[in-house]
Amino acid sequence: MLNDVNPFLEHLKHERQLSLHTIKNYYHDLKTAIRFFEAQNIQNWDDIKDNTLRALIVCQRNEKKQPKSINRQLSALKTFFEYLIREQKAFKNPVTLIPSLKTPKALPKPLDVDEMLHLLDFKKNNFSSIRDAAILELLYSSGVRISELISLNLEDLDLKQGQIHVLGKGKKTRIALLGRFALNALEAWLVERNIYANPAEVALFINNHGKNKGKRISARAIQYRVYQMGLKQGLDTRIHPHRLRHSFASHLLESSGDLRAVQELLGHASLNTTQIYTQLNFQHLASVYDKCHPRANQSKRKGFTSDSSEIE
Repeated sequence: MLNDVNPFLEHLKHERQLSLHTIKNYYHDLKTAIRFFEAQNIQNWDDIKDNTLRALIVCQRNEKKQPKSINRQLSALKTFFEYLIREQKAFKNPVTLIPSLKTPKALPKPLDVDEMLHLLDFKKNNFSSIRDAAILELLYSSGVRISELISLNLEDLDLKQGQIHVLGKGKKTRIALLGRFALNALEAWLVERNIYANPAEVALFINNHGKNKGKRISARAIQYRVYQMGLKQGLDTRIHPHRLRHSFASHLLESSGDLRAVQELLGHASLNTTQIYTQLNFQHLASVYDKCHPRANQSKRKGFTSDSSEIE
């Protein structure tokens, strides 16, 4: 059964033009499901029934998998069966009979303004620190996703206009804006970059060591550098690139109140996705009210959670 997966992955890469990260997720989810099917002595795709999939879900829940992960696997299976039907390797899609699991709605956890300023306050005196400052300032100034940041090329940057051209989800392009601190950090980085970069390399951000020296930096490397910077700056919370995106959105919305503008700058296809930040701001207001108002209910309000989330 696994032999049918590789052509499907090629289809995702060349026809649907999905990212390598997304394709890896498809492969992992399908491989896990196929192992379960084979353990049930299932050899053909049309032998998979809705009860089979429900048993798979039970197995995943017993392994403490989260509803979000299980829903992703069901989505991968649904897309895979659509492909199999197109290729006449299956005649029905059993996943259409399975409803998605309910997932708790969690609010993102942005840094507050003081934490954000403290994170950005460090000496920039060598290749790594100058590059890291540019990355952090760009993430916070523009709200771009990490996948969008690593794909940036020199030609995407317009320092004169204070903007970058971003290739977002679904291969959709948008313009993201840059503040003066980000522009200053990027100008300093370009000077440093030109010393070490291969003339043929077009990536905006590059590595400076290892086998990929002088080449485009990876998402994993940025995640590690951002995490280490949080530790170095003494912040008592885990820092990752997406938290800077959350911080950008939350601080901008708090200052402007313009939800539509925040939606456009984040590159959200739906305003419903952006509205999570209005809930976040109300949570902050409720917290201030409960703490300061003499008639406030001092007990914890219900209906809100501060768990982190990978909201896109």
